[in-house]
Amino acid sequence: MNIISTPLARLALGMTLLFPISAQAQDASTVLATVGGEEITLGHVIAVADSLPAQFQQLPDDQLYSGLLEQLVRQAAIAQSLGDSVPKSLQLSVESQRWALLANSVIEGAIDAAVTEEALQAAYNERFASVEPEKEYNASHILVATEEEALELIAELESGADFAELAQARSTGPSGPNGGSLGWFGKGMMVPPFEAAVLALEPESISPPVQTQFGWHVVRLNEVRDAGAPSLEEVRENLESELSEAAAQEVVDSLVAAADITRSEVEIDPALIRDTSLLD
Repeated sequence: MNIISTPLARLALGMTLLFPISAQAQDASTVLATVGGEEITLGHVIAVADSLPAQFQQLPDDQLYSGLLEQLVRQAAIAQSLGDSVPKSLQLSVESQRWALLANSVIEGAIDAAVTEEALQAAYNERFASVEPEKEYNASHILVATEEEALELIAELESGADFAELAQARSTGPSGPNGGSLGWFGKGMMVPPFEAAVLALEPESISPPVQTQFGWHVVRLNEVRDAGAPSLEEVRENLESELSEAAAQEVVDSLVAAADITRSEVEIDPALIRDTSLLD
C-alpha cells in the first residue's frame, strides 16, 4: 500500500495529533478520532502502518502516526460523502478484496507454521543426507579446425609453451580469451568424446587431439575434486520456496475440500467478464 506517497498523505506528515490521548490503557481499541459516527482506532493506524513499504517504515514514529491518522480521518470523511450511493462495482470490488485479504492471511499463517528451521533441516536431510560425493573436473582446452593444428599445439606445449597464452592466441572457442579455461564441471556436462578425454587424463597432463562436432581440441586437466552435497545455506532459498508452496497448496486444498460449495449449473459466455455495463 503506497498511501504515504499520495500528496494528501505527504501534507499530513508532521502535523500535530488531532487531540491528546491518555497514556493509560491504550490498546488497539483506543479511539483516536470519530468521523460521522465511525471510530478510527489505534488498531486502524497500526494495521495500515504494518502494511507500508520498508522505506516508509523508517519514518519517525511521530510523523508516521500523525500522517496516517490524518489520512484515515480524511479518507473516512471522503468515503462517507457517498452515503448509500456506493456504486455496485465498488461494493463488489470491496467484497472481493475482503475475501483476498482474509484468504492470504490464512495462507501466510500456514506458511509461517510450515517453514521452520526444523522443517528446513528435515527437508535438507531428506534431499542431501545420502548424496555421495561426485568427481568434478577443472579443465582447459584449445579449439582449432584441424588435427594438424592440434598436433602443432601439442608439440609447442611439450617444448614449454604456456597453455593459456596459446589458447588466447589460437583457440577459436569462446573460452579462448580466458586462457581456454572451462572451470569446474561434472560428468554428463560435456560432449562424450571431450568427457572421455578428460577422464583419461591425470591432473596437469595434456590430451592427444580430440575431435568433436565443434572441431579439434587439445585438452589440459587442471584439477580434480570430490564435490559433496551443498550446504543448507546454499539451498535454503530453494527449500523455503518448496516448503512454502507445499504448505499453501495443502491449506488451500484442505479448506476448499471441507467447504460447503455449490456451483451453479449455468452457462456463461466468458466474454461477459468484460461487460462493465452489467454493473450499472
